[in-house]
Amino acid sequence: MPNQAPTLPREEPTPAGVGAQPAIRLRGLHKHFGPVRAVDGVDLDIPPGEFFSMLGPSGSGKTTVLRMIAGFELPTGGTIELDGREVSRLPPFDRDVNTVFQDYALFPHMTVRQNVEYGLRVKRVPRAQRTQRALDALRSVHLAEHGDRKPSQLSGGQRQRVALARALVNRPKVLLLDEPLGALDLKLRLAMQTELKALQREVGITFVFVTHDQDEALTMSDRIAVFNDGRIEQVGTPEEVYEHPASAFVAGFVGTSNLISGHAAEAVIGRPGMYSIRPEKIQLDDDLSQPADDGQTSATGTVTNVVYAGATMRYEVSLDAGGQLAAVTPNSSGLPHRAGGRVRLSWRQEHNFRVPDQR
Repeated sequence: MPNQAPTLPREEPTPAGVGAQPAIRLRGLHKHFGPVRAVDGVDLDIPPGEFFSMLGPSGSGKTTVLRMIAGFELPTGGTIELDGREVSRLPPFDRDVNTVFQDYALFPHMTVRQNVEYGLRVKRVPRAQRTQRALDALRSVHLAEHGDRKPSQLSGGQRQRVALARALVNRPKVLLLDEPLGALDLKLRLAMQTELKALQREVGITFVFVTHDQDEALTMSDRIAVFNDGRIEQVGTPEEVYEHPASAFVAGFVGTSNLISGHAAEAVIGRPGMYSIRPEKIQLDDDLSQPADDGQTSATGTVTNVVYAGATMRYEVSLDAGGQLAAVTPNSSGLPHRAGGRVRLSWRQEHNFRVPDQR
């Protein structure tokens, strides 16, 4: 989308900090489906104006939490507050939130403008006012000239923007997005990540984004909550979650990580415990005799697999000390290291990140 001034009224976010009222506050949130604990004690504060992502594998509880915030599921226990108001038992229409789903749920027989106006019609907003608000919402997603088209006449990315406009036209305090990019092809999904983040900055409201795609969460989010088995494993900025994972699960799920522990950790790093080393931090060298530089950790091993990934090469190396590490390097002509070859791996000592012991 080209850059242009926003046309929707901007909700200026309250700076997070002392005295800031969370846009969303969850306390002791549980949801049980029979014997299954889909959500098992979630506490979370999301400040106003934040792009917040809930990241986790299928069945981790993230979508169930989103549905409870929206009012589509009632919690088994705990509380949900929106802007300081307890809403745990209120129906969806009585909460100041809107939801965008993966399938967009557009009415095929209505025009784009009629789709965007629909929620305002239900609320009996006068025709002239709802027409203007729908036009403003379509302008905010750069689709004002498509108002008379049917959804079938639009691309996947355009239909997604119509769904966003339909949610934004109600001017909610919070916009909930349930894997809205999942139906798009890779190229369009990457483009829409940039557009969605830019739109959130323009309108200035709180976005809560559910995804299982780590790249989406890292690219767009101000903060991320990583879900696993109905609980939150870690909350932090993309950099915090990626560079300093709070558990072995986070280290393995967010991006690609190496975990080294036991005898291998003591032999290579010189200390007991479990350590995470990101593959892109590791350098490979054919010269096994070269000592490690000051401030570096090194190990030797045998290349067991080489994966060509276009811009990068991925090498899997079986360490002489035990265990296995993967290294990712920029692509170059030919294959500088081949399966079966002997290599020395080295990385900066500060990239040995100790994974906290599991509780």
